[in-house]
Amino acid sequence: MGLDGDRLLSVWKRVGALSWPVMVEQTSRTLMRTTDVFVTALFSPLAVAAVGLADLYARVPLRVGLGLGAGAIALSSQETGRGATDIRDEAITQALVLGAILGVPMVAFGLTVGEEAIGVLGIFTDDSNMAEVASLGGTYLAIIFATSPARHVALIGARALQGTGDTRTPMYVNLVSNGLNIGLSLVLGLGLFGAPRLEIIGVGLATAIGNVFTATVFVVLLATEYTTAGYVRPQRFVIAKQLLVVSAPKVAEGLFATLVEFPFNALLLAFGAEVNAAYQIGRRVYQQVTSPLARGFRTGASIVVGQALGDGDAERARFEGWATALLGLLTVGTIGLVLAAFAEPIVRLFTDDPETVTPAIGFATVYGLTAPVTVLFVLLAGALQGGSDTMTPLIARATGLLGFYLGLSYVTAVVLGWGVTGFYAGIFGYYTWSLLVVAAGFRYGSWADRAAEMMAERASTPDREAGD
Repeated sequence: MGLDGDRLLSVWKRVGALSWPVMVEQTSRTLMRTTDVFVTALFSPLAVAAVGLADLYARVPLRVGLGLGAGAIALSSQETGRGATDIRDEAITQALVLGAILGVPMVAFGLTVGEEAIGVLGIFTDDSNMAEVASLGGTYLAIIFATSPARHVALIGARALQGTGDTRTPMYVNLVSNGLNIGLSLVLGLGLFGAPRLEIIGVGLATAIGNVFTATVFVVLLATEYTTAGYVRPQRFVIAKQLLVVSAPKVAEGLFATLVEFPFNALLLAFGAEVNAAYQIGRRVYQQVTSPLARGFRTGASIVVGQALGDGDAERARFEGWATALLGLLTVGTIGLVLAAFAEPIVRLFTDDPETVTPAIGFATVYGLTAPVTVLFVLLAGALQGGSDTMTPLIARATGLLGFYLGLSYVTAVVLGWGVTGFYAGIFGYYTWSLLVVAAGFRYGSWADRAAEMMAERASTPDREAGD
């Protein structure tokens, strides 16, 4: 495929127009999470570790919501591309209902076994502080898990609208929601303006209120004429089936990533709670600086690839996927390298604890150096998602997490005695391997043909299905 400069710039302009609202939204979201870390760091390193460990479990509703959101954005973008708005709206409706239902068991989990779930992560350490970490983390977890159905609905609603090409409405909603969350974290966590100082409870309540607010707004907007999308009474079983087919690997990918984080964090805790806190801070620095751009471009890649396939142009879908990946490399990759160069002063904004600072700088540096590889992986995975291929990214991430993120980290940190440096090697190896797998899948896979077959199947009317 030759390089056409004008065509490349045209794709970059379109992706930029689609992506910048997502970037703004994600910047506010990561700023919200960074605020949570900043506020809890004012309490103690144990509070940071407690929230970080609770967030491992909190990623379960996040992963389920993102997985169903992947199905929603794939079907929404493809049906928008070919003008089948009735099928698109039915896919959105069914995705929202599925998300709300799947959030209910998580409410029960958080309310019943939250503290025990945090405590089990300390089985590899005899740190006397682990009991306090478990108590703090369990309380935080119970609060945020109570709004899991709302979290799912919020994630799915945003991605469904993005698939239609409307990336601004989710931005507006989430900017308000994240601003509310940040404000409440400061007020309730620190006891500002006469409010009680609730510390971790306050931070958790802020997140829960934000989840409910966001879900409510999306549900209301889809019922009005403000958005081009809306609700349609479910009639096509094939849509629910395809939503699950596309979403299941994405959910599995996210849940596997979350599952691996448990032994990984337990391994970190074996080197001390301060090392675990350093990892949380180092990764948060990276996510605050680079993740909003990468996630924005990933959404843009999914939209342009999905809509090109809906328009019946597989060659255009491939070109625009590669073009978006190159854009991400030139922007996010460069920013990551700058982050690595200035890791120390940035980390010191979060903590001055001597046992935490040095490893936190190391984690921030390695994440920055890995950014060029990471962004290519994320964007090509997003392009595959637009083509309804969520299996290849699952394979890439699962093998990378098990073989490098966890496996290589254990071998180098423990067996070879490298200590914290071994974790740096595991992180770099994970993203490099994952990129190789998704790049091969995007280049040689048959995802475009499969997407065309699925669209043809969805186009069958309920009457035809009954007649068959």
